[in-house]
This record gives sequence, structure tokens and C-alpha cells, in this order.
Amino acid sequence: MEKSLPFSFEQVQNWVGKHPTPFYVYDEAGICETVSAVNNAFGWNPGFREYFAVKATPTPAILRIMEQMNCGADCSSIPEILLAKGSGISGQRIMFTSNETSAAEYRTAREAGAIINLDDLTQIENLENACGIPETVCCRYNPGQFNYATNAIMGHMYDTKFGMKKDQLFQALKTLKEKGASHLGIHAMLTSCSLEQGYYPALARELFGLVLEIRETLGITLSFVDMAGGIGIPYRPGERAVDIKTAGEGVRLVYEEMLRSNGIELPLYTEMGRFITGPHGYLLTTVVGKKHIWKEYVGVDASPADLMRPAMYGAYHHITVSGKEDLPAAETVDVVGALCENNDKFAVDRPLPHTEIGDVLVIHDAGAHGHAMGYNYNGRLRCAEYLMHADGTLQMIRRAQSVQDYFATLDVDKEFKFE
Repeated sequence: MEKSLPFSFEQVQNWVGKHPTPFYVYDEAGICETVSAVNNAFGWNPGFREYFAVKATPTPAILRIMEQMNCGADCSSIPEILLAKGSGISGQRIMFTSNETSAAEYRTAREAGAIINLDDLTQIENLENACGIPETVCCRYNPGQFNYATNAIMGHMYDTKFGMKKDQLFQALKTLKEKGASHLGIHAMLTSCSLEQGYYPALARELFGLVLEIRETLGITLSFVDMAGGIGIPYRPGERAVDIKTAGEGVRLVYEEMLRSNGIELPLYTEMGRFITGPHGYLLTTVVGKKHIWKEYVGVDASPADLMRPAMYGAYHHITVSGKEDLPAAETVDVVGALCENNDKFAVDRPLPHTEIGDVLVIHDAGAHGHAMGYNYNGRLRCAEYLMHADGTLQMIRRAQSVQDYFATLDVDKEFKFE
């Protein structure tokens, strides 16, 4: 898949003339197109809902798009629940998927009317003590081994902290039913960032087999299956994107074979945060220095405080030099920021057109787990976010963090004077 931009060099020059870099730009039209593709791919399933993973892009303007397109929100903390509610997503359109969960979090989720997705058998007692057992509860499954797709981000299932073993899952469902839960579901996310076209159908076969076994063994007919996320995006040029329509059709065939043929009809849920917003977010950053020592370095005004994935995972993000998209590579460089850490590199040994101080670099595929993972190491302030509407206009949806924001929690130190 070739990398292109939904905006022009002239637009970029106009934006950076008005707004200091670094900043994020999200393509509204691209996001809406992808949500529509997901909804259409699974439209054959009565009750299907995409629960957008709030952790991917926790911004109300993005969540309002999801609400308008009939999506729910998958949340994992109190602030994420409040973000969903404040964006118009409420009740069972919120899935609360957490682990090592506090009583306060359970109470907030229950008060919001969210579906609570339990990560462990022991959490049943914690949930009951915190706020009682709701009528609708989901349980997260970890098979320990899934011979289809693994990667370095999530790792093998036996080495993953999430979910319950099969015997624990069955015991949890039995216990929850005995305690009054009448609508039970199962959830599993068995990989992250998979580009394998058959992942979802393979996952469906795993989960639908559980549905049948649970009915036969426990006499419980589940009310829904949450297939979570796991579908990735082609970060590198040349990688092929998952065809979501084909994936949805693959799941339909397994559904017909395993469930409908056995008289079972139930809603399917997904939570494809990365797939929906990842390809439609861009980090714009300005070249502020060029260094020539043992290697060649291009220094920019962004850092891992703005986009952590390359530093954290060694993740690849394509980089375009705005206005030089059609020029050949002329130098091989490390693209670095100003943090006092040597993993502060957006690219290592990356061929790029010749860059000059003042050039704007566009870092692709930063729309999920980009700004959301930001932090303040070295006192670096988090950057602004903008939404690009279909007509090309830019709307600020989160302002840049200020020095006052950074020092705000020091109000307990009466001797500290910020000037």
C-alpha cells in the first residue's frame, strides 16, 4: 500500500504559519469512511456494534463522530467512561474492559449502565462487593495458545496478563448466572495489529465453538460475543491492508456454519480503535537541526512525548517531507527529537529527500495510540490536536498543553512560585 496524504503542501504551509508545530491532524472524512466500512462489513449481523477503543484516540470530537455513526465506546478507566458519556455515548453502548480494577471504577461503570467485562474469575467477588452483580456481564477469555497470529506488541497468549483460562471462564459464567446475571457474553482479543486477512474468521471459529460448548456444558445461551480488536493497519509502504468486507464475510460464513445452524442468533461486537483512526491521523513536526557526527541526524521539534510508539516498540511510521513527496531519497538519516534519551528516534537509517531546517515532516498513521500515549518527561509539553473537515478546514479539538498546565498539580507546594 502506497502512502499518500489527504492534504496538500499548500495546506501544510498555511497551517504551520498559523499554528506552532508539533501538532496532530485527523482526517474526518477518512475516519467516517472507515467506520462505514466496518458497519457495512458486519451489517448482516442483527445487533452488531463497533465499540470504538477510547484508548486509541481519547478526544471528544472523535468520540462524537463515533456516536453519530452508532458506535459504542470501549473504556478502561473512570476518565474514559466520563469521556464517552460527555460525548453522548451512554448505557450499554459503553463496554468497560479493565484489569486490576478498583471498586470506584466498578461503581462508576455500573452507574453509567455500562456492560462490565471481567478480566478474571476473582473479580466477580470484587464487583459484587463494589456495586452488586448487574444483569449483563461479559467475561474475557485467554486460550493460552492461539495458533494463528501473534506479534511483539501483545506477545503470545500464555505470556499475556489478560483474560481467563477456559475452566475459569466456565466457572465465572456459572457463578455469575447463579448470582443473578441473565445476559452473559464473552470477549477475546488474541493479537494486536494483525494484517492477516483470516484473523477475524479464525477468532470467530474459536469463540463460536465456546458458545456451543457453554450451552452444552452449562446450559447457558450467551447473549453476545465481543471479538474485540486486533486488526492492524499497514504502517509500512508495500504492506497490504486487511479488507474488512472480506473479513466480515468470513465471519458470516463461520457464524452460519456454527451458530445459526444450531439455532443461535446473537449480536457480535468489535473494538477496532487502531483500524478506524490509525491511518487517518498525522503528526506534523518541523526540522529544527541537522547534525553530522558518526551518523546523520535530522532533528525535529516533536519527541516521544508526542508519539511514543517508535521509542517504545521500535515501531515503523512512514515519514513524508512535505512538498518533497516526489523527490528521490538523497540522504539516510535518523529522525530524532530533543529528549535526553537515545531511543528518541522516529526513524533509524531512513532514506529521505534532502531536508533543510524549516521543512515540515509528516509522520503517518499516528491516529491511534499516538497523542493518547503522550507524557511529560523532560518537561516536554503535549501538543495540540486538530480535526480536518471534509472541506479542508481545520478545527482545534485539543489545545496544546501550557507550562501552567504542567505545574498545575504543584498547587500543594505553597513555596513553589511559577513565573
